[in-house]
Amino acid sequence: MAKIKTTFVCASCGAQYPRWQGQCRECGEWNTITEQTVTQTPRAAGLDGFAGSLSSGAVNLQNVDIAPVSRLGTGFAEFDRVLGGGIVPGSVVLIGGHPGAGKSTLLLQTICRLAAGSKVLYVTGEESLQQVALRARRLGLPTAAVRIAAETSVERICAQARQENPAVLVVDSIQVMHVEAVESAPGSVSQVREGAAALTRFAKQSGVAVFLVGHVTKEGALAGPKILEHCVDCSVMLEVGSDQRFRTLRCQKNRFGAVNELGVFAMTDQGLKEVKNPSAIFLNRQEEVAPGSLAMVIWEGTRPLLVELQALVDSSQYGNPRRLSLGTDQNRLAMLLSVLHRHAQFNLADQDVFINVVGGIRVEETCSDVPLCLALISSFRNRAIDRRTIAFGEIGLTGEIRPVPSGTERIAEAHKQGFTRAIVPKDNLPRTAPAGLELVGVSRISELFELV
Repeated sequence: MAKIKTTFVCASCGAQYPRWQGQCRECGEWNTITEQTVTQTPRAAGLDGFAGSLSSGAVNLQNVDIAPVSRLGTGFAEFDRVLGGGIVPGSVVLIGGHPGAGKSTLLLQTICRLAAGSKVLYVTGEESLQQVALRARRLGLPTAAVRIAAETSVERICAQARQENPAVLVVDSIQVMHVEAVESAPGSVSQVREGAAALTRFAKQSGVAVFLVGHVTKEGALAGPKILEHCVDCSVMLEVGSDQRFRTLRCQKNRFGAVNELGVFAMTDQGLKEVKNPSAIFLNRQEEVAPGSLAMVIWEGTRPLLVELQALVDSSQYGNPRRLSLGTDQNRLAMLLSVLHRHAQFNLADQDVFINVVGGIRVEETCSDVPLCLALISSFRNRAIDRRTIAFGEIGLTGEIRPVPSGTERIAEAHKQGFTRAIVPKDNLPRTAPAGLELVGVSRISELFELV
C-alpha cells in the first residue's frame, strides 16, 4: 500500500521543508513555498527501463573511449554555433524564452530540416496536431517525413520514442508534461523535476537527442526548479530585444561547447531566418554621428561583435541627478563616473547621465569601459567622434587602462567592418597593424580626453 506524506516545496528553486515558512532559505524568495502531497509508489512501468544508474563501474580516466562524435547539423549555422557545432546524440537541450519569442517556430523549422536526412519525432503538449500543421503550412516547411504526436504523459512519450527510434525528439513543453507516479499537478516542482529526469535518462541510454521547451517567469528566468537546468546538457534562451524583428539565442550552459555563445535571427513571415553578419544590424548608424555615439567591439562566445554605445549627459533639473544604464551594468557606470572624477578631474555630479547599447544587446564584460568614458566625454563636450573610430578596453580603479582578452581578433573584426581608427589598451597593440587601420594605444584614463 502506498505511503502518503506531505512536504512543503519552494516553487522557485525546488527546496523542500518539513513545515511551511514565509521565505525560502535557499533562493530567498517570499511566499513561494506550497504544500504538496508525495506518494511513494514504485516507478511507473513506462520508465522501468530507465530507472537504473548510468554507471557501469569505475575505470581509469585514461582508458575512457573518447572517439569523436558526429554531430547533426540543424540547418541553421547560428543555431549550430550556439550548440557548440551541432546536435550531439544523447544530449538534452533546454530552450527557454518569453511567450511569442519563437521557441516552437525555431524547433519546428529545425525538425523539418532534419527530417530530410534523419528520423525525428515532435511531441506537442500545448497545441493540437492541427495547430502545428497549420503553422508548418504557413511557414512553407516540408512536413512529409516529420513524425508528430500530441501527448503529455512522460511514460507514453518514452514508449513512443522507443518504438519510433528517432534521432531527435522535441518535447513542447516540459511544464505541461506529467509523470503518472507523481501525485501532483502538471507544472509543479515535483512533476517538472521528475519529468526532466526521466527524459534525461531516456536520452542518455538510448542516444536520442532531446529538445525541451521551457517557460519563463515574469522576471525572465526559467520556470520550475533549478534542478531542471542542472540535469540538462545545454540551456539556451531565445530573447526578444528592443527591435521586435530580431531574436537573440544565447547559450547559458553547454557541456559540449563554449558558453555565452550568441546567435541572431530575424523573424519574418517565413519564420526565423539567421543573420550571418550581426555586426551590420547593430551598427546601422547614420552618416552624421551625433556627440555621445561610439562603436565598440564585444566578445560573444567565440567571436567578436560590433555594437553601438550611446551616452547622453545633460544638466540635471532636480537635486538628485539621474543615472540610467540600458545594456551595461548600472553599478559599473557609477564606478566609472567616480574614476573619471578622481583621476581625470572630470566632474559630472550635477549632470544626468544616460547610457544605451543600441539593438538591445546586453554587455556583460568590462571591454565597454573605454568606449563608455569616451562617449561620456563626447556628449558632455558636444563633440562628435568620427564614425569610423572604434574602441575597447577595461578601466581600473586607479585610472589605468587594462587589456582585454582576444584583442587581436577584435582589431581584425573592426578592420573587416571598415573602421579606420581603433582606440585600444597599449597592452593589446599587435606587432603589425592591419593596412588602413590606425591604432591608438592608451594606458591612462586621462589620455582619453585628447582623443575627443
